[in-house]
Amino acid sequence: MKAYIIILLFLGVTTTSYSQVKNTGNISMENLPAVVIKSAGEDFSIYLPDRNPDPKVRALEDNFIAYDLGKNYEGYETYLVYIEIKGGSLSATYNENGKLIRVIENYKNVVLPSKLIYEIYRKFPGWKIVNDKYLYSQEEGDILKKQYNIKIKKGNESRKLKVHPDGELIAEN
Repeated sequence: MKAYIIILLFLGVTTTSYSQVKNTGNISMENLPAVVIKSAGEDFSIYLPDRNPDPKVRALEDNFIAYDLGKNYEGYETYLVYIEIKGGSLSATYNENGKLIRVIENYKNVVLPSKLIYEIYRKFPGWKIVNDKYLYSQEEGDILKKQYNIKIKKGNESRKLKVHPDGELIAEN
C-alpha cells in the first residue's frame, strides 16, 4: 500500500511539473497602450507612460501608476500628488472628481536614447555631452512636451540644445 501511494505522489508531482510552459519571448513595452489609472465617474484618468530607456524614469512612472489616490482628493478643487527620487520628480494634478488632469515629469542626468546620442554626435562632431535634463508633460492624456535639454562642450566653448527624443533639434543657444 505504501509503494502504491508513493508511486501516485511521484506521478502527481512529475505530471504537474511538465504542465507549465515557459514563455521565452519578451513583451515589448512599445506596444502597450496608455494606462487608465482610475475611473472617476464617467471620466477616466489616462496616463501615457514614457518609453524612456532610463530605469529610474521607468521606476518613478511605475510608482505613480501604482499610487492609490483613495479618497484623499475629496473636499478639494484640485489635488496635487508629488513623487520625488534622486535626480527626478513627477507631479500630477487631479480635479475634484479624482480625474487626472496634468502630469509633469522632470529628470536630470538620464540615460539618453541611442538615436538621440547618434544624432547629436553626427550634427556636432568633436563635441561632448556634459549635462542633460529630460522634460515630459501631458494634459488629459495628450502629450504636451517631450524634450531633452542638453549641454555640450568642446574645449572652452559650450552650447545648450533643446532636442526631441528622435534627435530633431528644437532650439540652440
